[in-house]
Amino acid sequence: MEIQDHTLLNNLVYACVDSTQRGHEQFVQEHALGYIIAGESHLLTNQGIRIFKAGTVALVRRNQLIKSLKVPPPDGEFKAINIFLDQAFLRKYSAENKIETPAKYQGDPISVLPPDPFIKGYFDSLMPYFNRILPFKEAMAELKTREAVELLLHQNPAVKEFLFDFSEPYKIDLEAYMNNNYKFNVPIDQFAKLTGRSLAGFKRDFSRIFNTSPGNWLQQKRLSEAYYLIQKKGKKPAEIYLDIGFENLSHFYFAFKKTFGITPSAVV
Repeated sequence: MEIQDHTLLNNLVYACVDSTQRGHEQFVQEHALGYIIAGESHLLTNQGIRIFKAGTVALVRRNQLIKSLKVPPPDGEFKAINIFLDQAFLRKYSAENKIETPAKYQGDPISVLPPDPFIKGYFDSLMPYFNRILPFKEAMAELKTREAVELLLHQNPAVKEFLFDFSEPYKIDLEAYMNNNYKFNVPIDQFAKLTGRSLAGFKRDFSRIFNTSPGNWLQQKRLSEAYYLIQKKGKKPAEIYLDIGFENLSHFYFAFKKTFGITPSAVV
């Protein structure tokens, strides 16, 4: 299946874009193994920006908030392959291979792998499928996913702590988390999961802490940040609306005027 500049084969995704493009999703739901063929990938987390250049292979852990930017090289195209390693597959693999569930993973949620000719060869072997040279069936997706896991474990057996930690986020400080992550545009239920709460528990705790609903708080927090950036930093509305968590410019203008009585362009 093709989605604009992406080719999707089950859990394998090939991206090829000729202009700088933001990622559509800001919540990483499953582990991802990625290889950048050309260009750069800029990943923004609440710990800052990390830039990955062509040739980089990295593992990204599930349950993360990340904003991504695909940056093509001069006069070229950004190209990358991602393999999503979902929990159902990993649990099955773990059971079949009698892998003991390790302690909760405490390492870097984005792990850059050292150069490895076998892993490079693995990614090269996927291109004929994306180029439609060979047909692709669901069984092949599972086979190639299994191959990826085998290669990762062969390169570094300790990666099992990354892959096979099936624990869910534990209950954390909601107020601190939301103040650090309000700019990520994700549904409320995902914020609930990431703070270790049910949706009902999240709303209840949120109301107690902030004395308002999550939706109202997020919008007001984002709009206050927008006002500051426009007035104090001289930013243009079109430069910031995506960065602070709005989906489109027209909604940003509407919400801003409703709150402050003026359009963003009228702020002085």
